[in-house]
Amino acid sequence: MRLNNKNEIKIIPPIYIVLVAVFLTNIFVNVELIGRDEPIKFSHFLPNIITLLIFFFVHKIGVSFDFDSDGETLIFKNNGVFFSKFMEYRVKKAEFPKRKLAKYKFNNYGIYSSITIYIKSRRRKGFKKYTFNTTFLSRKKKSGLVASLRNVLDKPKAVA
Repeated sequence: MRLNNKNEIKIIPPIYIVLVAVFLTNIFVNVELIGRDEPIKFSHFLPNIITLLIFFFVHKIGVSFDFDSDGETLIFKNNGVFFSKFMEYRVKKAEFPKRKLAKYKFNNYGIYSSITIYIKSRRRKGFKKYTFNTTFLSRKKKSGLVASLRNVLDKPKAVA
C-alpha cells in the first residue's frame, strides 16, 4: 500500500506567504510608530510575537508524509514542503524489512498527529524508535496506514 499527503499539504506554502506578509506589515507599522512621539508598548510587538509562534508551529507540522509497504520493506518518509520541488530538506526516512517492525503507536493531539514505530535490532538490545509527522494525512489514509501496519504485525514471521 502506498500513500502520501501531497494534496493535503498544498495549503502550507500560501500560509507561509501570508504569515510573512503579516509579519512584515506589522514591522512597518512599528517603525512608523517609533517615529512618533508616542511611547512604544509591548502590545505593539505582540502581533509579531504571535505571528512568529504560528510560523514556527506551521513549520513544525508542515511536512509531507510518504508511506510504502509494497514488497519486502516498509518505507516511511517525512520531507519539508516549501522548497520540496527544488531540493529535499528536513528529510527523515526509515526503510527496513517488514519482519523488523516490532510495534507502532499512533498519537493524535487534535492539531498534531504522529506515528511512532519501533524496529527490532540484532546489534543492540531494545528497539530503535522513529517518529513521523502525520498531521496532514486524511482520516481515511490514517486508518489505511494503521490497517497496513496491523496486517504486517499479524502475519507470522518467517524463521531466518
